[in-house]
Amino acid sequence: MKVGLDPILLLSLVLIGVVAGLVTSLVGASGVMIIVPALNLLQGFPIHTSIGTSLLVDVIASLAVAYGYHRHGNVDLRPGALMALGSIAGAQVGALFCQFIPDLGLRWAFGLMLILSGVGMWKGGARREEYLERIRGRANLKSSWARRLVPLLLGFLIGLNGGIFGAGGGLLILLVLLFLLNYPTHMAVGTSTLIMAITAASGTVGYALQGNINLLAGAVIGLGTILGGYGGTVFANLADEETFSKVVGAMFILLGIFMIILRLI
Repeated sequence: MKVGLDPILLLSLVLIGVVAGLVTSLVGASGVMIIVPALNLLQGFPIHTSIGTSLLVDVIASLAVAYGYHRHGNVDLRPGALMALGSIAGAQVGALFCQFIPDLGLRWAFGLMLILSGVGMWKGGARREEYLERIRGRANLKSSWARRLVPLLLGFLIGLNGGIFGAGGGLLILLVLLFLLNYPTHMAVGTSTLIMAITAASGTVGYALQGNINLLAGAVIGLGTILGGYGGTVFANLADEETFSKVVGAMFILLGIFMIILRLI
């Protein structure tokens, strides 16, 4: 589907981008849950084009948001580098087989996981370190091989999911950085957006080779994500850790509910 120069259509695409940019900047999440339904259900884009275009927008939005966090010293890719490498490979595999792998209720499961994770972040408070110690102990991440292998494998799975469903995997990356690699919340969101940009770029190449990306729509929505992402990043970097954790938790819950509702429609 070609996007013309209709002012109303272009304005609607910018607004879609603003909302997606806010989501990305506040929780380090892909804007796929905003962009794909909006393009497919409201604008009539084919589903594969919607997914491919969403990945392109993720690259633009994630780089813009990551830059904002980097300016405040809240990006550190070194511990997450192996996850980024795994996500690149996974995204290529997912993009290659995207037309043949069914959903199988993944959105149900992911939506529920988001809700539970959001409740945990909202209520965790002072007990966060206790929860982290329990998780690290069970995963044995204190050993050097586990701290290398687990992020690499999780990165591959995150990239695989992103290549199939058009998400850069920001939320999953964020959860790994928070609960397995023990990042502070601000640092986790900033770093997850950079890894998401890398993952989305890999998936974008796969979809582009299949002709499933609308460049003009992606560029216009991308402009909106930069505007929305800037506003969200300013708030995020000014908020204290406890307040920001509660905002992230609330966004997790809302996104999880949204995913389940979409599954029921």
